[in-house]
Amino acid sequence: MSDADATDVPDDSEGLRTPIVAVLGHVDHGKTTLLDKIRGSAVQEGEAGAITQHIGATAVPLDVISEMAGALVDPEDFDLPGLLFIDTPGHHSFSTLRSRGGALADIAILVVDVNDGFQPQTLEALDILKRTQTPFVVAANKVDTVPGWNPQHDMPIQQSVDVQSDRATDALNERLYEIIGKLSDNGFSADFYWRVQNFRSNIGVVPVSAMTGEGVPDLLTVMMGLSQRYLKEDMSVDVAGPGAGTVLEVKEERGFGTTVDVVLYDGTVREDDTLVVGGMEEPIVTEVRALLQPRPLAEIRTEKQFEKVEEVSAAAGIKIAAPDLDDAMAGAPVRVVRDRPVDEVIAEVQAELAEIEVHTAEEGVVVKADTLGSLEAIASALEEEDIPIVRAEVGDVAPRDVAVASTADEPEHEAILAFNVDVLPDAEREATEQGVRVFSDDVIYQLVEEYDEFVAERERAQQEQVLDKIHRPCRFRVLDDHVFRQSNPAVVGVEVLSGTLKRNSRVEKWEGNEPTRVGQLKSLQDEGEDIDEARTGDRVAASIEGPTVGRQIKEGDELWTELPEKHAKILEQELSNDIPGDELEALSMYLDKHRKRDPFWGK
Repeated sequence: MSDADATDVPDDSEGLRTPIVAVLGHVDHGKTTLLDKIRGSAVQEGEAGAITQHIGATAVPLDVISEMAGALVDPEDFDLPGLLFIDTPGHHSFSTLRSRGGALADIAILVVDVNDGFQPQTLEALDILKRTQTPFVVAANKVDTVPGWNPQHDMPIQQSVDVQSDRATDALNERLYEIIGKLSDNGFSADFYWRVQNFRSNIGVVPVSAMTGEGVPDLLTVMMGLSQRYLKEDMSVDVAGPGAGTVLEVKEERGFGTTVDVVLYDGTVREDDTLVVGGMEEPIVTEVRALLQPRPLAEIRTEKQFEKVEEVSAAAGIKIAAPDLDDAMAGAPVRVVRDRPVDEVIAEVQAELAEIEVHTAEEGVVVKADTLGSLEAIASALEEEDIPIVRAEVGDVAPRDVAVASTADEPEHEAILAFNVDVLPDAEREATEQGVRVFSDDVIYQLVEEYDEFVAERERAQQEQVLDKIHRPCRFRVLDDHVFRQSNPAVVGVEVLSGTLKRNSRVEKWEGNEPTRVGQLKSLQDEGEDIDEARTGDRVAASIEGPTVGRQIKEGDELWTELPEKHAKILEQELSNDIPGDELEALSMYLDKHRKRDPFWGK
């Protein structure tokens, strides 16, 4: 590959870089299939090597887009070089790729399955797009699965719709209007893309099939049109200036050691350039040893996966081999020093890293993530749930993370939330020994949900423990003609009127406004079987130590289990949501009785 090819900026568009496109959406809605379709069609339409495979990205030049879009795109109308698609679809790559405090992607495609509609990750993607103010279009995917659909391979969508039955068209429109409605619910004005006049204030919805290629010409046309109209100014770069980019991944590469995969969005990087790269502890200053690009697609099977190039210009994905990159972080800035003071560039990198520092508290959970962008996205999700963070870092879960989590004051904070990273074996062993819970997931909202469920479960268990130790309110009566023994102990049939009757409870009887303790409930039996408790409506035999039937208690008497004042207070003020309605009723009546004597009883 020649140097001119490596730059990916044709001579006639000097100074205008390729817009960077991210693809987002819910899992299984077809993000990867759509990317594969665009790449595959581009390879078919273009001559061999017409599309350039980058590290982590695919460049599709304007002439190939024009071939794929047919009459929809006239290359004469555009002076942008084409589109650079980020190959790793999803929030992960989107939130990793940052530039100057915002999203690195210039434009995004939000993929929504026309059958499934909006799912949790769709909403999560919308939040990210809103927060980063990234322009986007919606690819309403899987139109080929609409009942009665007759596929028209690779055809513009309106032409395809024209040959469909009324039934299929109506079914599609119904689904599309649902998506438009959901966008509206989330604060976005949207319509079919061909009706949108101003893409800045309205979101264009493009019906597509990633499987059949229908609507893909339209999608590419809209992406080029949006980029040309609204992003052209932003695409102006000093091609020869010092390069600026973002680390996509840190990788071990045989023969090169630790390398960084970088998306370059400004300027040029050359062999032997001095770089400043964001690191775990501090910025890394290093020298470029090699710039590596994948071989053309036709040659990808050869043993040498990469070929060296002397320089690369934005926008491009490039692998950089250089010393001392072990502590480089995915999502961190990369800057070429060139003829500027090194200290000035270090300060620039530090300033950008400071923008994404997560706010931590004295007490909270430990968070580990694969990239800075992911870390920021998780921190934002946890903040919305009021979950504090004590420590947040990029990297695998290590023993020192377990050590931090194990010293938490609150039991629910003895937890590590690990997003898209490994748990080192030593850390796993220590977590088990220390009782630290490690939650792992590669979907942010699921990770937060799992932790929330853990906290809720813990609270439920604590409430149950408290409830087990608290005396419970109960009102019951002695049944007529059900005296089995008069005393030592008295054994009588009783009916529970409200609440829970438990053995070993103290029993009292109210005369006017005064309670009198009459004895202690020793045991309960139901049809000869010993039981621990009886509930409202149950009729059981009760053995009561203390009273004599006919003196202290009589048939038909209403009796109560005695509640200590402290227990009554806890039940009313802290556990009222955790006890059944009939117990609440018994508690309310019991408190009323006491408060006639003393208005402040149990308060």
